[in-house]
Amino acid sequence: MWDWLRRRRRAPAIPDALWAATLERYPFLGQRDPRDRQRLRELSAEFLARKEFHGAGGLVITDEMALAIAAQAVLPVLHLRLGLAWYDDFVGIVVHADEVVARRSTMDEAGVVHDWDEVLAGEAMEGGPVMLNWHDVKEAGASAETGFNVVIHEFVHKIDLRDGATDGCPPLPSRAARRRWLEALEREYRRFREDVIKAERFGEPPPWLDDYGATAIDEFFAVACEAYFVNRDRFTQEFPDLTVLFDGFYLPKH
Repeated sequence: MWDWLRRRRRAPAIPDALWAATLERYPFLGQRDPRDRQRLRELSAEFLARKEFHGAGGLVITDEMALAIAAQAVLPVLHLRLGLAWYDDFVGIVVHADEVVARRSTMDEAGVVHDWDEVLAGEAMEGGPVMLNWHDVKEAGASAETGFNVVIHEFVHKIDLRDGATDGCPPLPSRAARRRWLEALEREYRRFREDVIKAERFGEPPPWLDDYGATAIDEFFAVACEAYFVNRDRFTQEFPDLTVLFDGFYLPKH
């Protein structure tokens, strides 16, 4: 794995053929403007030099796989002043071949313990590693049509977690900014939840975004950001106010 990376301690230049193949496989990367693509390439190399990949269940991580994950992971921080420092609370990235089933347990107010199985496409742990599945990563070029991207979803969770709260709000410079953010996000979250409920109960057309975003506001934030980065045109049609909100954070004016 990463023969081109092991030869140097500093982030090397990504081989042209490998980079070109990545941009072709994931059009939402390849269609960005030349300056963004160059910045993306540089940050991807730095990301690979800083992080450690581990294949679960005998999965062998290839150069192609590592670069695909890196290039998608750096999209949310591409224009942020701190860059990859947003991800400096962890090193490890665990990659499964496909979705995994996690056993969950919780206790209700009456003291009754409830156990259930949850199917996970990925998971981000506070101060810990990120878990992804290669099947969904590999198909991210095609799934961009529906706004789905597991890598961006989990790395946006990492951004959300930077202030210690999983509330759908990244660290912002003031309480006023935080209040405005949450008001805007909660308004769209409520609307989205209503659309999901109408689809489930009354047979109305399902919303465009993954309905997993209706489970909690932090999940709505992550699901919305997936679509914002991989299918901006459709996302802007569906959520014009969120596009403005996200632009203010992810595309700051220097």
